[in-house]
Amino acid sequence: MKNPSPGRRPKKESEQKTEKTVSELSFPVIGIGASAGGLEAIELFLKHLPYPSGMAFVIVQHLDPTRKGMMVELLQRVTSMTVLQVTDRLKIEPDRVYVIPPNHDMTILHGVLYLFPMVKPRGLRLPIDFFFHSMADDLQHHSLGVILSGMGSDGTLGLRAIKEKGGGAFVQDPLSAKFDGMPSSAIDEGLADVVAPVEDLPAMIIDYLKNLTAIVRPTVAHDGRSLSALEKIVILLRTQTGHDFSYYKKNTIYRRIERRMGIHQIEKISDYVKYLQENPHEIELLFKELLIGVTSFFRDPSAWDALKTLVIPSILASRPSGGVLRAWVAGCSTGEEAYSLAIVFREVIAELKPAGNFKLQIFASDLDKDAIEKARSGIYPSTISDDVSSERIKRFFEKDDRGYRITREIRETIVFALHNVIMDPPFTKLDILVCRNLLIYMEQELQKKLLPLFHYSLNPGGTLFLGSAETVGSNAHLFDSIDSKFRLFRHHPQLVRPINVDFPASFAPSVPDYPELPERRSPSAISGINLQYLTEQLLLRHFTPPAVLTTDQGDIIYISGRTGKYLEPAAGKANLNVFAMARDGLRYELSLLFSRVLRQKGEIVKTGLIVGTNGGSQVIDLTVKLIEQPDSLKGMVLIVFSDVSKKITAVAEERSIEPGDAGEGRLGSLEDELKQARDEIRSLREEMQNSEEELKSTNEEMRSANEELQSTNEELTTSKEEMQSLNEELQTVNQELQSKVSDLSQANNDMKNLLNSTDIATLFLDNDLNIRRFTNRTVSIIKLIATDIGRPITDIVTDMHYPDLADDAREVLNTLMFREKQVSAIDGRWFTVRIMPYRTQENRIDGLVITFNDISVAKKLEKNLRESEQSFLFLINTMPVGTMIQDSDGKIVMANPEAERITGITLAEMQGKTVSELRWKLVREDGSVFPPEEHPAFVAIRSGQPFSPMVMGVVHAHDRKIRWVKVSASPRSAERYEKPYQVYTTFFEIPEVGRFQDDI
Repeated sequence: MKNPSPGRRPKKESEQKTEKTVSELSFPVIGIGASAGGLEAIELFLKHLPYPSGMAFVIVQHLDPTRKGMMVELLQRVTSMTVLQVTDRLKIEPDRVYVIPPNHDMTILHGVLYLFPMVKPRGLRLPIDFFFHSMADDLQHHSLGVILSGMGSDGTLGLRAIKEKGGGAFVQDPLSAKFDGMPSSAIDEGLADVVAPVEDLPAMIIDYLKNLTAIVRPTVAHDGRSLSALEKIVILLRTQTGHDFSYYKKNTIYRRIERRMGIHQIEKISDYVKYLQENPHEIELLFKELLIGVTSFFRDPSAWDALKTLVIPSILASRPSGGVLRAWVAGCSTGEEAYSLAIVFREVIAELKPAGNFKLQIFASDLDKDAIEKARSGIYPSTISDDVSSERIKRFFEKDDRGYRITREIRETIVFALHNVIMDPPFTKLDILVCRNLLIYMEQELQKKLLPLFHYSLNPGGTLFLGSAETVGSNAHLFDSIDSKFRLFRHHPQLVRPINVDFPASFAPSVPDYPELPERRSPSAISGINLQYLTEQLLLRHFTPPAVLTTDQGDIIYISGRTGKYLEPAAGKANLNVFAMARDGLRYELSLLFSRVLRQKGEIVKTGLIVGTNGGSQVIDLTVKLIEQPDSLKGMVLIVFSDVSKKITAVAEERSIEPGDAGEGRLGSLEDELKQARDEIRSLREEMQNSEEELKSTNEEMRSANEELQSTNEELTTSKEEMQSLNEELQTVNQELQSKVSDLSQANNDMKNLLNSTDIATLFLDNDLNIRRFTNRTVSIIKLIATDIGRPITDIVTDMHYPDLADDAREVLNTLMFREKQVSAIDGRWFTVRIMPYRTQENRIDGLVITFNDISVAKKLEKNLRESEQSFLFLINTMPVGTMIQDSDGKIVMANPEAERITGITLAEMQGKTVSELRWKLVREDGSVFPPEEHPAFVAIRSGQPFSPMVMGVVHAHDRKIRWVKVSASPRSAERYEKPYQVYTTFFEIPEVGRFQDDI
């Protein structure tokens, strides 16, 4: 949960003073960012705006710095609003369109536009981000940004700033954009509130502003109805997402809810609660909205410089032998701060070149799953060059099609994990804990619980790095300030007593539970006992006078009888301790007897105590008894007050004041009192000596026990921290493995569907010819079921006549040469079995792949063709007509017996030769010989047309007689040949012609 950097340049003093104020404009200001191909989109946007609209529009576009812009003239043709090119210190007015001039950056302050000359070289200029940042700072939650067609990713960081301040983000649908780079970048970062075609955006913006005006109000205090609705929304969020936002600041949550209400045109928060119930997807969008996933590289560069110079070198110096440096970045969002920390560490290590071999381990956590996935990828848009120096980009980044990718060296030092800092256990044994701009969104109550937790997570001397608006507050005793300006704090060890850390599981309000000592009970511990009945039974058994029942600390828990003559309430705050309530003459003796009976057990009685009463005195006997039975009252002390008889008291008084013996009696009384006082002092000394010896012995035992307990506590704490750290790492590794398993499962499903869709039976075997996997089609050939996986292929029944399958498979494994064979099956099917080695990506042979391609149809056609060919040959050979087949070159392919008889040449002699190469000729009726090129077959080949039947004479090769025949030739062609590829020539013998009977 981060916020963006304020901009690419230092703020002026006037800007810094007014950064937190919102420009009091009576009309909305809409920032529009576009790049290549953006003119068409801007024109379409302005065409669909009503006039007057009551809004002002500021257009920032990538322009050629060397040419005069024509945007004003082009846009003025499509809108009734006045279109102006911005000049320095131009005040914004409604129903006007302001266009940035070429070669300038632009900013806004209190509704006034300011221009800055471009200082960055071409290719690194990001004017849209620059203006959107400024608009977010100036207009706060009233800011509204629009991204239209354009290349690159300019505008994405600016939209982040607007979203952080609670403003609106409208993006053109990439499908309707001429160039979808900028819209897609904003959408991929999850920053778009509305995605629509450009012609629909004006109406949506107007509706958004209308509803925002209707619902936005000061949220410093909410009425009961609003708070009730707000609490219901928090409950819905917790139910669906599992995250509790009840400890977050109400105004922040309410402001984010108002944005969503404005987008959906909902005026009452109660209606929005109902909308959330009916649309669970909106709960997810609100959850994303509340996370405020905004961050950047090296945000607040001065603070990072302080961390680099003041903190990290001291950590390295404290570990000369090297080791693992552990850090935690809480609320890392898309990972920029985690990578920034890793980069700074690497730079310091490279500069100092410490002798130790340091290993860096950074845990980066966040609630947002999508942000964590993006952080793991380590790919960022090219706009990060605004925050990262060219030297760092060259050293720690690699150029990618989508921007820049973090180098493997940096990525391997960081573990990203989903983590809720409020609910999940913390990472421990840390050297640095970075939590910037997360606490500012939380209530003070939660901050007071998190900071001790951070203190617990840090090693002694570890560093806490907070945001510029955060501080340790009431937990200042836990941290020493390293640099208060940049919010760097050092872990302060608690030497006197350990701090009471509330772990996340105990963050929910609960009733405190105070442990009791084994021999000490609080009054509440025995509140359920019937004290009156038990005490009265005890008194009836032993005593009848007034008495009180106290704890071992003297706290009165029950009073029996009238004790007003012995006890009276002490002045000041109400106190039921018996020592505070004892009257004069009783307090001292009662304290002595009470402490003695706790040590000696049993019962002690003191007689003749003179207790002051209201205007007089009373002689009493005091009994103090430590109760052993019953068990429910064990450890309690019973104090009994017994009055001495008034007669005895009177006699004693009379004796003490007889006339003759007044002085002597008085002296004797004083001697008795002195003697008693000396005895008591002697007794007290003895008791003090005994107590001192016992205390010394007890102190030594306690010291020894304390040391042992401290040692045990340290071991347990170390073990606990190690187990927690191991558990955290295992959870993170588990998440990574789950992600990889999910990817593997998806790939497995894809491969399975691909293999099944080919309809080719495929069987996978391992090196021992055990079945590893098979496709569904394989079951129709080999009798396989799911439990056959792992069994040898030789144990499986198959329909194929292929007993050598196993031998051929072993041969392929040995030779690594594939083998292919046509095999028949018992049901008349035929298959082409192809056995190939299974080669892994590491170029290692790990089994075999056997495919069974069904060729039954081809085999059937082949059989039919063979049968047709045999029938054709039979027909040709039995015909009474001579037949000869020649190819396209005139060479004889086949001839039947009748042709052999007519020509006198056998097929063996004819095959592969032309007519001109043979010993027979064709003659006309006039006796002239046909030249070879005029033979019927050649004529048919050249023309591609049949040769009309013609009477010719065939000169027999042996007897040289002429046999008159009617010759015809028919070409047979194919689509893939331009000329005939076969010619059928027939010789039908006819009666001899009379004029040519002689031999030639």
